[in-house]
Amino acid sequence: MRRDILIEACVNSVESAIEAQKGGAGRVELCDNLYEGGTTPSYGAVKAAREHLDIGLNVIIRPRGGDFYYSGVEFEIIKEDVKIAKALHADGIVFGILNTDATVDVPRSETIVEIAAPLSVTFHRAFDMTVDPFRALETLKELGINRVLTSGQRASALDGIELIAELVKAAGDDIIIMPGVDIDETNIQRLIAETGAKEYHVLAQKKVESPMTFRNEKAFMGSNPDLPEYETFLTDWERIRAICRRTEKA
Repeated sequence: MRRDILIEACVNSVESAIEAQKGGAGRVELCDNLYEGGTTPSYGAVKAAREHLDIGLNVIIRPRGGDFYYSGVEFEIIKEDVKIAKALHADGIVFGILNTDATVDVPRSETIVEIAAPLSVTFHRAFDMTVDPFRALETLKELGINRVLTSGQRASALDGIELIAELVKAAGDDIIIMPGVDIDETNIQRLIAETGAKEYHVLAQKKVESPMTFRNEKAFMGSNPDLPEYETFLTDWERIRAICRRTEKA
């Protein structure tokens, strides 16, 4: 992997984090519930990840799926989860809080940055839901946010590649723009060439079949019967390695 390019793997478990490290990722974003776009992992997961990883560990702080406007109770949970991630020696936290008009919630974001210090702080894809990305970027600069995860306000980084390139230029050396969503070994070289970004957020998974030999098909534990209950997803370290190797040729 090029020394000036960092690959951050989005992972759904400690086992996936270990696989991402094996594949050569420079950092992981530890999440739970990727079906909902990622929510805060458990205390035990963060602790175990720190014990097993030598690479960077960022923890998403998101109390639920859905939008990024939070109630007073939810904000209290966010603050406490930041404190826990910090106490467990995470390298950084990942969050995003918006107002109802889709602007960055400055007072609350400022509070999170203060609580998290000196950890690295990433503003996640709540950024992609802001009404004006350039205004939002300037706000995040002023708040002292370290990086922004973005798909260029589109469904994938390739779809948003033009805006991402503009954001990288606007960010300068003040804040890192980290493209994410549907980035893999087939397109990362194009993204590097056309955006100039130095960090990339990738999700590379494979299905793992449950070892359960008896399966009661008459009962369902979740709320969505279309989601499989006898298979899980694990980071595919070989694909992470392939992505990292592609950066060497970019």
